[in-house]
Amino acid sequence: MVDTRGSTPSAQETFMQMAQASGLRGRLFLTLGLLLLVRLGIYIPIPSIDRARFAAEAANSPVFGLLDVFSGGGISALGIFALGILPFINASIIMQLLTSAIPALENLQKNEGEQGRRQISQYTRYVTLGWAIIQGIGISFWVREFASTTNELAFIASTTLALAAGSMFVVWLGELITERGVGSGPSLLIFVNIVASLPRALGQTISLARADSSSIGGILLLTVIFLVTIVGIVFVQEGSRKIPIVYAKRQVGNKLFREQKSYLPLRLNQGGVMPIIFAYSVMSLPLALAQYTQNLTLVQVANLLAPTSWFYIPVYFVLILFFSYFYASLIINPVDLSQNLKKMGSSIPGVRPGKATAEYIEGILNRLTLLGALFLCAVAIIPTAVERATGITTFQGLGATSLLILVGVAIETSKQIQTYVISQRYEGMVKQ
Repeated sequence: MVDTRGSTPSAQETFMQMAQASGLRGRLFLTLGLLLLVRLGIYIPIPSIDRARFAAEAANSPVFGLLDVFSGGGISALGIFALGILPFINASIIMQLLTSAIPALENLQKNEGEQGRRQISQYTRYVTLGWAIIQGIGISFWVREFASTTNELAFIASTTLALAAGSMFVVWLGELITERGVGSGPSLLIFVNIVASLPRALGQTISLARADSSSIGGILLLTVIFLVTIVGIVFVQEGSRKIPIVYAKRQVGNKLFREQKSYLPLRLNQGGVMPIIFAYSVMSLPLALAQYTQNLTLVQVANLLAPTSWFYIPVYFVLILFFSYFYASLIINPVDLSQNLKKMGSSIPGVRPGKATAEYIEGILNRLTLLGALFLCAVAIIPTAVERATGITTFQGLGATSLLILVGVAIETSKQIQTYVISQRYEGMVKQ
């Protein structure tokens, strides 16, 4: 028998475990079932709305495609799950900003262990509910002109209630996927919504190529850029800097443990897909407010931040840089890390423990974050610039931003499945 301990599971072993292991198979079926339920809920209509008139109006909106991607077509369908996971994403951004600004919340996250994290999760749900109500009211005012009822107040109240309740139900399903399924529930919900928008974009691209043969060159160029982007995403997502660590000699009882060497891995892209998701959400917020309220000032701001505007790229660039550094600071605190290394009796060769170690780690982390953020900016901006230069707009709202999310979520989910397969492998060895 070949000893496979410590090795990465092969594709054959992974698929065998997915088919044979009841635990993993049950998790996969649960995940797929809940994702299917979310997709079906998008097409359960909100009552008292003339959808034909709404669809015609929404198709002419300059910001509609951007808002419709993360909802998986939910806004265009005006279903009860139209808001989807978007309020939860916005609430997560708000809570992470508050956690870094309010000492009490920071203490909950860092020092209260699992109980503190559960408390912050509960606060995030409350913020999600409030945000869902705000967005529900905004959509209600937006679509009230398409209502088939004359009681405007009742229409706004019922529509807001349906949208907020639907969004909270989707959030609960996402948490259920995280706890009992495979992968991160919110990330998979975004993944499925983006995948659901791909057939429409591909169909529009094929129709464009058939109608205008001169656009084929631009389509092929975009396809090549997307393929190169996928390869780059995989390398960056897996890239890390290994900082060597030395554990000092120590004696426990009569045993003397020799000096041991290890390493501290720092990922090139600490935040994964989250910085670009947060930047995407912030960019879409003024667009949504302008669409809901029709305020002249907000409409002007929305036009400046629309994908067709030249201000879109620099603002997007700055937001991705900001959220990359912000998210990296939440994941790794150099001061806490240096203190933990000192408590364990370990050190980085050539670097004094304490403050010097914290400054050394912070310097490396800043450089890695800058490289990762610049890559994210390139992934998000270059295809958009090529789309604008070639005039191929059928992928507007999808593009490399969605591609990064798709690849990142796929990598993280596959890693979790591989981890489960490895645990099953060890359980099998113990039983033998």
